[in-house]
Amino acid sequence: MSVVGFDIGNVNCVISAAKHRGIDVLLNEESNRETPAVVSFGEKQRFMGAAGVASAMMHPKSTISQVKRLIGLNFSQPDIQNELRVFPFKTSEGPDGGILIHLQYLGESLTLTPIQILAMLFSHLKEIAEKNLETAVSDSVIGIPSYFSDLQRRAYLNAAEIAGLKTLRLMHDGTATALGYGIYRTDSSESGPTHVVFIDIGHCDTQVTVASFEAGQMKVLSHAFDKSLGGRDFDEVLFNYFVVQFKEQYHIDVYSNARACIRLRTACEKLKKVLSANAEAPLNIECLMDEKDVKGFIKREEFEKLSMGLLERMRLPCNKALVDAGLTLDMINSVELVGSGSRVPAITRMLTSFFSREPRRTLNASECVARGCALQCAMLSPTFRVRDYEVQDSFPFSIGFSTEEGPICTLSNGMLFPKGQPVPSMKVLAVHRSSTFRLEAFYADQNELPSGVSPQISCFTIGPFQVSHAEKAKVKVRVQLNIHGIVSLESACLVEDQVDDSATRGNRHSSVDKVEPGNTSRVSSDAVHSHTEDGSSLQPESSPMSSGDGTRKKRYSRRLEIPVSENVYGGMTKADVLKAQEREVQLTQQDRIMEQTKDRKNALESYVYDTRNKLFNTYKSFATDSEREGISTNLQQTEEWLYEDGDDESERVYTGKLEDLKKLVDPIESRYKDEEARAQATRDLLKCIVEYRMAVKSLPTCDRDVVINECNKAEQWLRDRTQQQDSLPKNTDPLLWSNEIKAKAEALDMTCKHILRSKASPPRPEDNQGPDVPHTADNMHTD
Repeated sequence: MSVVGFDIGNVNCVISAAKHRGIDVLLNEESNRETPAVVSFGEKQRFMGAAGVASAMMHPKSTISQVKRLIGLNFSQPDIQNELRVFPFKTSEGPDGGILIHLQYLGESLTLTPIQILAMLFSHLKEIAEKNLETAVSDSVIGIPSYFSDLQRRAYLNAAEIAGLKTLRLMHDGTATALGYGIYRTDSSESGPTHVVFIDIGHCDTQVTVASFEAGQMKVLSHAFDKSLGGRDFDEVLFNYFVVQFKEQYHIDVYSNARACIRLRTACEKLKKVLSANAEAPLNIECLMDEKDVKGFIKREEFEKLSMGLLERMRLPCNKALVDAGLTLDMINSVELVGSGSRVPAITRMLTSFFSREPRRTLNASECVARGCALQCAMLSPTFRVRDYEVQDSFPFSIGFSTEEGPICTLSNGMLFPKGQPVPSMKVLAVHRSSTFRLEAFYADQNELPSGVSPQISCFTIGPFQVSHAEKAKVKVRVQLNIHGIVSLESACLVEDQVDDSATRGNRHSSVDKVEPGNTSRVSSDAVHSHTEDGSSLQPESSPMSSGDGTRKKRYSRRLEIPVSENVYGGMTKADVLKAQEREVQLTQQDRIMEQTKDRKNALESYVYDTRNKLFNTYKSFATDSEREGISTNLQQTEEWLYEDGDDESERVYTGKLEDLKKLVDPIESRYKDEEARAQATRDLLKCIVEYRMAVKSLPTCDRDVVINECNKAEQWLRDRTQQQDSLPKNTDPLLWSNEIKAKAEALDMTCKHILRSKASPPRPEDNQGPDVPHTADNMHTD
């Protein structure tokens, strides 16, 4: 087995694997450490990764990128509408309010969800990992932004399931980075914990994580973020600057052309990287649109002025992370800067000014999340032994629960899982009900959420169940904030107190604890009891109770499991996941068919060129003039067909064409190959004859004569047949084939070996005795 960590970025993905010697980043088919997060649909095949980027220029409206920005969000959100305006592909609103992506594939309209696109990326990354590791990949840990909602987290799990991945954990990007940083530290301070701020500036977001490190453990103190501030926003500043400049200088509107927008954004991203190391940089694009070449120029100083608003926004999550962690600037020991968008010098200067220290870059900016995920996967998997290291993450949002009677409150803060709650966490609710009821999970503070995220999470229906008396019974509900940061209801059970009155009659209800009045439910931490096969358990109290007539009675607690059903607002059902898996299988099969077709077409094309070259060189003396002319004509016709009518045919057609050509060429190729094989077989037979002539010197005369006679006959046969073969031209089929000579050599070998073996000296009797038998003259056995 193998364990891997995935970092699904907005632009690129990184795969890391745990191996016995450490953590390695896996290379893709192009030997790159990063794989583009792009899925492109051609006319008959999908292209993913680097192939998807190459296909994007030909199929811009069927190429999906930056799918991470669309996962688990509603189509009508204002920020989503701004995102969709940038993308060239067509979208619409789904029945559940989500996003639907429309494109053309196999001559038909195809509608997909962002989850299905993400599943395709996972499948592609899984295939890369399996090729690298040469084994099946199942267990994985996937990095996610800390600001992901419950619905977005579930979407990632669904996409991984569709791709055939078993997700051991969804891990916050900042937590994964902190794990990779802390587990290798050897300079732990004895005076107290070390506080480190991790700032991850990605392509589309900025995340700030504050963590404390002690010997053998790390604890995340806070997460803060700006989900709409990343490297691409700095690219967009350059993009808008040159759009205006080109409109004035060249009278072209780049916004009106999807392909021109893609090319200019790509050029601006490269320009930003050049400005990171240079004071000024030019921009040149040939034939951007309307057959016009464009040129531009910008200085770093001017770029930083245009980006001043973005730089000021970056202070906000940094300050919020410190406040939520309860730390001041002088309590921070180090600041680590990572992320693909962190290389702008102005960002480093701003952070230096804010933290009064220059950020360090001790971690690989692009690979640290994937490496941390692979480490966590190794720690969770039973197949690897990793030194003990405790990882305690925290949840960035407050979560509450409510019933039809009102919110469920704790005495401390009115929230079931407050902000900063350790992940995972479990709490037990004790509510008093007499019939089926519902629990609603929601985000308690809308201000903590990213803009546009609904506060509703899910609804749990608990029941049906029946109570044995008129009063409300106690129902214990186990609620979990699991390792993925997802709210789930683990179980619910009905708890009733009963009295064993088999000896005497008494008032049954006298043994039931009094129920405190009020609609507000209590949070308790009751122990979990083992259940019987029928789902109930009876547990006697520690002391018996007495009735009015002095008879001793025992009180029992009866527990009955209650069914629980879950409705996730906007989430996929099991049927939806199965349907998406079937669609993925169909698309994968179509891709496989097209790859096989390409292979057969390439094989046919290679055979045409290779055979034409050999026909007038290697095979020249082995083919007649008519054969060469006929084959040459067929090769020419096949080549013309490949570049005209045969450019887009099925695998069966290419295979048939190849077989037809081989039928013409195989006889000539056989003559060529058999000439060399015949010479080798001749040498082998002559060697065999010489060896047996030498081996018969110790045999009796009659046996020696038999062996020599067989050798002479074989030699004469070879001489006669070779003379006949040498009299024939090379361009005719051989009279003597190499396999005939091999058969003659095998027959001679078999005959001579039999004679030599039968005349060998018989072994002495004592040679057949086993090692445990004593070598004595009077070896006798007695009863």
